[in-house]
Amino acid sequence: MNEQYEAGRKAAAEVGEKNRRAVLGDAHVDRANENKSEITEKFQDFITRTAWGDIWNREGLDHTQRRLITIAIMCALGNYGELDMHIRAALRADVDPDLIGEVMLHTAVYAGVPNSNHGFKLLDAAVKEMKEEK
Repeated sequence: MNEQYEAGRKAAAEVGEKNRRAVLGDAHVDRANENKSEITEKFQDFITRTAWGDIWNREGLDHTQRRLITIAIMCALGNYGELDMHIRAALRADVDPDLIGEVMLHTAVYAGVPNSNHGFKLLDAAVKEMKEEK
C-alpha cells in the first residue's frame, strides 16, 4: 500500500479512537482493545476507522443527534446489547432520559412495540443504576 493511503488510514484511526472514547467512554474502549485478538483486530480497526473515524466525525449531525439515531436503530433491530451500551453512554453524556424515551416511542410506531418495550426496560434499568451510583 502506498504511503499516502497508509497515512490516511492512520489519521482515521486516531480520530476514530478519540470519537469512540468520547461516545462510549475510556473503560469500554480499553476493554475492547484489551480483548483484541488476531481474529478480531482487523474488525476493530475497521470500525474504529469507518464508524468512529468517518461517520461519527462528519459534519451535519452532532454527537447527541447521532446517539439518538443509533439508539433508534439498535432498538428497531432488537440489538439489545448495543442498545444498552448506547443508552448508558448517552446517559453518561447527559442526554435526558425523557428524550431517549421519546426516541423509543417514535421507534415503536415505525419499527415495532416489542423492541421499544424492551428498550424502555433497558433505559429504566440504566437510569435506576446510575441514580444508585450517585
